[in-house]
Amino acid sequence: MKVLITGGCGFLGSNLAKSYLEDEAEIYIVDSLFRDGSEKNLNWLKSLDTKNKIKFFRIDISDKDLVNKVFKQYAPFDFTCHVAGQVAMTTSLKDPWNDLRTNVIGTFNILEAIRKYSPNCLLAFSSTNKVYGDLEWLSYIETEKRYKLKDYPIGLDENIPLDFSTPYGCSKGSADQYVRDWARVYGLKTVVFRHSSIYGGRQFASFDQGWIGWFCKKGLEQKMQIEAKDPIIPFTISGNGKQVRDVLHADDLINLYKKAFLNKDILNGEIFNIGGGQTNSLSLIELFELISKILDLDDLKFKKLPRRVSDQDCFIASIEKVKNYLNWAPRINAEIGIKKMIDWTTQL
Repeated sequence: MKVLITGGCGFLGSNLAKSYLEDEAEIYIVDSLFRDGSEKNLNWLKSLDTKNKIKFFRIDISDKDLVNKVFKQYAPFDFTCHVAGQVAMTTSLKDPWNDLRTNVIGTFNILEAIRKYSPNCLLAFSSTNKVYGDLEWLSYIETEKRYKLKDYPIGLDENIPLDFSTPYGCSKGSADQYVRDWARVYGLKTVVFRHSSIYGGRQFASFDQGWIGWFCKKGLEQKMQIEAKDPIIPFTISGNGKQVRDVLHADDLINLYKKAFLNKDILNGEIFNIGGGQTNSLSLIELFELISKILDLDDLKFKKLPRRVSDQDCFIASIEKVKNYLNWAPRINAEIGIKKMIDWTTQL
């Protein structure tokens, strides 16, 4: 089996590469190594590659000629996991051109290379819930610790309207639609996964990307401050802390991508909302309580900043469609997953 992974040195990509390495697939990684932690993930993958199954190409996917060069030499591929991209909303606001170049032009280049050199492979695209905008039209119930979706008790399905907002939402949403349409117009095998919040090992979280990992890191820092009897330095959050996401551990996500390949014949441009579902949803306040419990702390100290532009008060994915199509559902609950995330963060 030949697997191409764009962004293969990122968080999701490196986990995919490791899993397929264990299956003894031939793995082709395309990554520009611009993100923090990507070189560490590359070195980690190389240390696992005892049979020389990985070929790595330091390429920016917005460079059409370099993308085509890889495809021309090594295609056809059986599976392309397109998980490269600019993934931070705040970064997109600061540099919208780079956001567009990476997410839209880069995705277009991958699609066209597949159409020309590998038309029978499955393309799985990592999209985002931000294609639905800020969701201000929804009715919310505000409780002491979280927002709840009044009219969607099991979460939001794929039929809610698209409403691209922020450069990040526009670029990922545009790419999302290109991937869908290339299945309809050119007959490619594609699937779009609109992810909610993903976390797990190999995620080098930062202030504006990978919020679960970031707050696990902040919790560990406060625990160290307490043990050293130093003053506790509060971290900051945007908004009131009641905003909710359904969280999904990377191990469950890898299982999803593998199931997609095994069922590729029924994936003709299908789109799925992907997350941990209602049972694995957390507000920031609830996450902080869970981290405090795991670390045996009274509570975490934080300060509130103004709400972020176009933030969603509550996004919980309905995963009924993907259950029906792929017989997939999360197996790692939030408490176990957060404990695994803290354990991995402790090793950094």
